[in-house]
Amino acid sequence: MTMNKLPAIAQIGEPILRNQAKPVDKILDHTIIELIDRLINTAIANQGVGIAAPQISQPYRLFIIASHPNDRYPHAPTMAPTAMINPQILSHGDEVVKDWEGCLSVPNVRGLVPRYRSIEVEYTTQQGETKQEILTDFVARIFQHELDHLDGILFIDRVTDPADFLFCKQPTYVRDSENSTCF
Repeated sequence: MTMNKLPAIAQIGEPILRNQAKPVDKILDHTIIELIDRLINTAIANQGVGIAAPQISQPYRLFIIASHPNDRYPHAPTMAPTAMINPQILSHGDEVVKDWEGCLSVPNVRGLVPRYRSIEVEYTTQQGETKQEILTDFVARIFQHELDHLDGILFIDRVTDPADFLFCKQPTYVRDSENSTCF
């Protein structure tokens, strides 16, 4: 792969998306640093708010959160792309909220997915530092969605009612607090 070419995004049906990812042992290894750069560039190029290593066919417990407003999530908070290595949820609040999700690996499908509104997480940064923090609302949702990818789970597995799916002919959406609509 050349530096200018983005990796292909694994699509539903590809086995890598259903496998358990393996822990990253050598965080400062150049291959992991390059993987982080590819993930960030791929997320940005596809207007994704997050992307996990298995989505570009890499079997590592690593994902990027890159929340920003876009057509699919116009009210998303803005945060710099952040690599989260060997992430885990340490605890969660009691409140579960259903909201719309989509996925670069499951094109043209949206679903109402129940997720914890508040989670305490731990992960290792790109610099090798272990961090613990509390995430809430949309960023907590992204973290849970991407963590699922590391465990071979897709958002469609979490939808509890078949009526909570929305199928679109195009991968662009308008979303407000009440609806998710394709255009």
